[in-house]
Amino acid sequence: MQVCHVVSAGFDDPNLVLCAGLAPVMSLAQRCGLAGLVAERLTLTGHGGANPAAKVGCLVAGMVAGADSIEDMDLLRHGGMARLFTDVRAPSTLGTFLRGFTFGHVRQLDSVAARLLASLAAHTPMLPGADQIAWIDADDTMRGTYGYAKQGVGYGYTGVKGLNALIATVSTPLSAPVICATRLRKGSTNSARGAHRLVADAIRAAKAAGASGLIVVRADSAFYGYPVVAAARRAGAAFSITARMTPTVAAAIAAIGDGADGGWTPIRYPQAVWDDAEQRWISDAEVAETSLTAFTGRRAGEQVTARLIVRRVKRLNSPSEADGQGELFTTWRYHAVFTDSPLPMLQAEAAHRGHAIVEQVIADLKNSALAHLPSGKFTANAAWLVLAAIAFNLTRAAGCLASTFHASATTATIRAHLINVPARLARSARRLILHLPRDWPWEHDWTELFTRTSAPPAQAAA
Repeated sequence: MQVCHVVSAGFDDPNLVLCAGLAPVMSLAQRCGLAGLVAERLTLTGHGGANPAAKVGCLVAGMVAGADSIEDMDLLRHGGMARLFTDVRAPSTLGTFLRGFTFGHVRQLDSVAARLLASLAAHTPMLPGADQIAWIDADDTMRGTYGYAKQGVGYGYTGVKGLNALIATVSTPLSAPVICATRLRKGSTNSARGAHRLVADAIRAAKAAGASGLIVVRADSAFYGYPVVAAARRAGAAFSITARMTPTVAAAIAAIGDGADGGWTPIRYPQAVWDDAEQRWISDAEVAETSLTAFTGRRAGEQVTARLIVRRVKRLNSPSEADGQGELFTTWRYHAVFTDSPLPMLQAEAAHRGHAIVEQVIADLKNSALAHLPSGKFTANAAWLVLAAIAFNLTRAAGCLASTFHASATTATIRAHLINVPARLARSARRLILHLPRDWPWEHDWTELFTRTSAPPAQAAA
């Protein structure tokens, strides 16, 4: 492909917009009541706190379009955007608004996010099968920061200086995950600190979004402890948590036995799994089950007896140790899951490995609005995280309306295909018309999204 000779270029067309896909996406947000929820629940007052619904809408719209800093919100003020949207605010105004947040206001914004998720689930097919089974996955991540002016930064377990974001997602076997709860924490915090409160909030939000069947909370060994397990049980959910190799767990595994009479069932992964410890691909393993009473160091009423599902993988010689000597005896590495899930053993073990899906959401956020934590004030960054979750869920809901492919695509793909579509504004009979590029590869999907968000709301049954 060769570039044709360009005579000149000028930024002089007042009727062009870069992100025409924001029109149907923000129509969906309006239909699901985002502005009303903010006006009802967010009580921010003082300098910069006026008209919070418009400012939250601007921040969410900018994040949906790809903004990852406050300055990037200026992309809402180009070309014909003022004709397409009302109440667009300047980045400086939005920054002042965020800096006015306190911890209480962030929790109010959490409430908005949870209720919007429920409304999105009611208006779009984003959680099919939630009436049968739903997975809630919790994990945390370090978001690196730079400079000395940001509140709460510290060195976390990864050795990265920054802030810690705790995130919970909800998904079903038929759907991609959406975010149901978030917390921003100091960078030096422990992974499990406050996780039981996040789990309780996530289960509540998932139930409001239609998860009326079995709910299983999945987490890695950092969350193996009584508070998280108790929070799941109090909320009526099952748990599936990677067990730490404590003496109690090691003794339970040793009691299973090594031989074939130990109850080990061979399994073969449909797709090989990369093992970081062994630096190789794993295709075969064996699974067995026993019972475990965990947290025996606590009082009797807080000790939990449940299933311990153990997967073992052969430990092979590393290339540096390979000297031609054959295997004298088999050694194993063990991975244990503590769970009260009612699923059969092999299904429960396979379902727990699906917990890795939350890592995809974290990577997606870091490739979008969470690429930066833009403010020096901790609560402003906490509000930014909640808004990033709202933008993520709104983008996912839009993808579900567009096509089956976009229902599980990353936000970057949805943004490239459906959001950041250039258009020219025209007016006919006092109505705006969007002229989009001819032969756009995803024209049908964009039209489907636009049609389904622009149609009159369905009439309630009498």
